[in-house]
Amino acid sequence: MQVRAVLFDLFDTLVLIQKNKDFYEPSLRKLHKILAQSRIDVVFDDFKRVYLEVRDQLYNETEENFEEPHFNIRISRVLERFGYDLDASSSVLVKATEAFADEFMRHVSLDADAKDVLPGLQQKFSLGMISNFAIPECVGKILDKYSLRGFFDVILISGAINKRKPSPEVFEKALKTLDVDAPESVFVGDMLGLDIRGAKSVGMKSILIARRPLDGPLDYKPDYIIKDLKELPPLLNDCYT
Repeated sequence: MQVRAVLFDLFDTLVLIQKNKDFYEPSLRKLHKILAQSRIDVVFDDFKRVYLEVRDQLYNETEENFEEPHFNIRISRVLERFGYDLDASSSVLVKATEAFADEFMRHVSLDADAKDVLPGLQQKFSLGMISNFAIPECVGKILDKYSLRGFFDVILISGAINKRKPSPEVFEKALKTLDVDAPESVFVGDMLGLDIRGAKSVGMKSILIARRPLDGPLDYKPDYIIKDLKELPPLLNDCYT
């Protein structure tokens, strides 16, 4: 069946997170600084330890339903452990999350091939994006920074809709917005357990962009594997048009 829509993951597919660098440490420090300025007195090492515990706990709690609470909720729960009662919508948490996101963005860059590949695809297909990220406002800033937003007919961010890949619901929502059936669409992403698993669960075709070595058998087998974005247009032309 001819493909009418191509959907993408964002991180490590269209934009790249710097390798061999821990963005969490400096990002959390910027967040912690805002909290300290708001007279929240918690030692950074203790804050980081509890943050990681709460983050993992939230993902364990949502392992079956694939919910994605906003990052502010995560920080609210962390502070609750230290005796502070701040609602997720409080100005302090909003500002602290912005500080985290702004630092994180310093560790993100646009894939060198993205701006060459997307315009050509946009002329032939409807384009969509599904991204797992608990700070949707940060994703918006990244899309605007690299002028990516205009390429896509639908953009779904997990932290905005409280649902993350590989939930079939996310993929179905995107397909409904694009008004295409699953067999008429392809998903391109870098994570087998999130992108390929989720796409295949609803009957979409799938292409893995192999940003890391593939060792051993694949738990979820993509239809095709590419090494970089510039391989995508000829593959789509040869196989799906």
